[in-house]
Amino acid sequence: MRIVIAGAGRTGLELAKSLLSEDKPVALIDNDASAIKMAQSVDCLIVHGDVTQREVLREAGINEARVFIAVTDSDERNILSCALASHIHRMESETDTPRLMTICRVRDPSYLKEGRAGHLKKWGSVDRAIHPIDGAVRRLKTGLRMTCFDEVIPFGDGAYILEMEVTKEAQDLTFTSLEEVSERISDMPIIVGMRREGDSSYIPTKHTQLLPKDRVAVAAIGEDSFTRIVRLFGHDEIEFTNKPRVAIFGAGPVANRVANSFLADGCRVTVIESNLTKANELAGTPLGADSNLDIINGDHKEPELLREIELASHDVAIGALDNDQASIAAVLLASELGVPRTGLILSASDMVGVVKKMGITFAVDKNRVAVDMVLAAMHDRLTGPY
Repeated sequence: MRIVIAGAGRTGLELAKSLLSEDKPVALIDNDASAIKMAQSVDCLIVHGDVTQREVLREAGINEARVFIAVTDSDERNILSCALASHIHRMESETDTPRLMTICRVRDPSYLKEGRAGHLKKWGSVDRAIHPIDGAVRRLKTGLRMTCFDEVIPFGDGAYILEMEVTKEAQDLTFTSLEEVSERISDMPIIVGMRREGDSSYIPTKHTQLLPKDRVAVAAIGEDSFTRIVRLFGHDEIEFTNKPRVAIFGAGPVANRVANSFLADGCRVTVIESNLTKANELAGTPLGADSNLDIINGDHKEPELLREIELASHDVAIGALDNDQASIAAVLLASELGVPRTGLILSASDMVGVVKKMGITFAVDKNRVAVDMVLAAMHDRLTGPY
């Protein structure tokens, strides 16, 4: 069952590595020579060419493929390549071959709307449209609920995977096999993965014993279960308000999606943007007309301004600037001024673990979110380990 990936950038490479770890044959396509050079480190079929050309898709083995994933930097090329791949597969594959599943990353919200309405499947042959920014915002909002979360992966129907550390306070769980723990605790959450310092990640068995400082990935259903789960693993968490007052640094496309999501929940939101043009553009949109939104044109690095707008009265501060370092600096200053919870939407995956050590509550990497959303969509239909 071959999986063809159009686009060998950061998202495409991470997808290829994840799928190869599941022992699935993968083909990567890109027309950029530097991307192809970077992809040489991945043990899969690599095709240098245009993803919207029939011969290139044939060379990648689209006839034998079960899944086609389009994650180039262009929404239009992603949609067009899905349509072409579906057409080739339908016309040239064996009669009894299962239909090709197509997954497409889009950044334009209008395409996502088309996908959710089912129209994109009809006119673009796209089975699933993935919007990483919306996914990142959902993950960020969930991760901010509990300060102990290192990772949160939302699935459909209120299902989540939560990653956190086991503390020495988890006395009901530690130094005892999971089988014995399950006998004592009838509603013990399922641990789907764990990692001990110095070891690789693995799936525990009923004989596995948990130790303090182990990192666990736990399955959860519904956000209402979070408090009980984190306390079970030894974390003394304070309940977080359902309608926090939120400060957002930036008024670009990502920041505006964050603001829109919190406003939809009935939250009061303050946007701080140093660029007057961006601030005015936001003010002129329907989002800017929301009575719960305050738009401040000013320097996010200026403590006096942040005190003047009473930043310390906010429950959350989120960095969503175009520059990761600027976002990190902004939320660190917010934390210093008294904001209790801070969040980031980043472009650099290697920064996520670093900022947690700085004391930032939760950070999300857009590319990692895109990878997880594609894998979740793929495994929604196909059997096999994830």
